[in-house]
Amino acid sequence: MACRGRFARLAAIALLGATALAPAARADAQSVLTGAAKVVDGDSLEIDGKRVRLHAIDAPEGSQSCGRGGARWSCGSAAKRKLAELIGGRTVTCRQTDVDDYGRIVAVCRTGSTDLGAALVESGYARAYRRYGDDYAGEEAAARAARRGLWAGEHEAPWEYRRRTERRAPPPAEEAASGGVQRRCPIKGNIGRNGERIYHVPGSSAYDRTRIDESRGERWFCSEREARAAGWRPPRG
Repeated sequence: MACRGRFARLAAIALLGATALAPAARADAQSVLTGAAKVVDGDSLEIDGKRVRLHAIDAPEGSQSCGRGGARWSCGSAAKRKLAELIGGRTVTCRQTDVDDYGRIVAVCRTGSTDLGAALVESGYARAYRRYGDDYAGEEAAARAARRGLWAGEHEAPWEYRRRTERRAPPPAEEAASGGVQRRCPIKGNIGRNGERIYHVPGSSAYDRTRIDESRGERWFCSEREARAAGWRPPRG
């Protein structure tokens, strides 16, 4: 009887353990996202309508420029092109590590055996974002030593660029058609005739002539990250 009692207790413990593990297995399965990817910018993409931010890297903002040989170049646009080149139309698999303040999935993403974050940092088109992990510190050191990408000249760390531009950008006055109300956030989120959502930062070529009509769903943003998280993209350049 004692043996049967012990056996029953062990069986019950095993059953409880299996029950507890089942939801965890399902949660792990749900944390993997696979499919065709649309590149949003140098460190984020979209798969099946879900926004994904690459883990522990930070690429230049879409409006950001860098220096090289005494001239300026659009390093933000170059980073976006580099990510698209690395993907090359292949299936992307992303394993979630977190969710950011804008509701985007934060993940390590790969095409085959290629870690996209590692490849971007090693090519010099993104920085290791040590605030969120030292995963790619080695790749950054290699890119810096070889003077690849951003390291071939002068550049401002993307997080410093955001801090500076978001702090110094003046609050714009909205047009008289909307009552001339002062707005705190300077980035214009425009919706084109074809429904395409494009944001414009102060100083960009289309900024002054872009008018925001909030009744059409257009809006103002305080940062480029906020605009991208909401589904807007920078102008192609």
